[in-house]
Amino acid sequence: MSKGVVTALEIQKRNKERVNVFVDGEYAFSLSLMEAARLRKGQVLSETEIAALRGEDSIIQAVDKAAHFLGYRPRSMAEVRRNLTEKEIPAEVVDAALIRLTDMGYLDDEAFARYWIQNRSQFKPLSQRALRQELRQKGLASTVIDTVLGEVNETDLAYKAALTQTRRLKHLSRKDFQTKMASFLQRRGFSYSIARDVIQRLYEELEAEDPDYFDQIRESDEE
Repeated sequence: MSKGVVTALEIQKRNKERVNVFVDGEYAFSLSLMEAARLRKGQVLSETEIAALRGEDSIIQAVDKAAHFLGYRPRSMAEVRRNLTEKEIPAEVVDAALIRLTDMGYLDDEAFARYWIQNRSQFKPLSQRALRQELRQKGLASTVIDTVLGEVNETDLAYKAALTQTRRLKHLSRKDFQTKMASFLQRRGFSYSIARDVIQRLYEELEAEDPDYFDQIRESDEE
């Protein structure tokens, strides 16, 4: 089995956290500062050791790329896999990087699903059916989706969604309010029965807070 001698260890100019390793006078691979600290000039490396160091460095670089991708917002494991694959990183390196990211706590599909639902609940409440479709598109397993959606109250989601529309529907008749709100909730994926219950709740709350919320004249004309 052939061997090689470490002839130089040079910190990269553009990235002070990485070290270029030269073997037998030629550039062989780069390592993180921590990994490079285990080497010394004149050290003899076997072919197997060189291959292992290159493999480890490939994994570390993939983890770094994934961490940058995760820096914008939480991601599902499938999203990270897709992102690394698009960078033409070998499948075995991607697999190893995902395992490492999971062990480090950076990847957790259940936590991601809860984040996604919470985000939707805050900015664009959707039905469980619509959320399920979005989470599937993110590559989450059905068991994960079932677990997390089981923690969500469909009626509460519909109520939050309806509240985002109430200001826009002020001064309509109750009939027009019901028609427009029902249509809105159904577009968000909620069933007729849930929409009906939520609208009835809104009737009571809105009139209790503002007796002039609905257009009483138009209601009389419609009757």
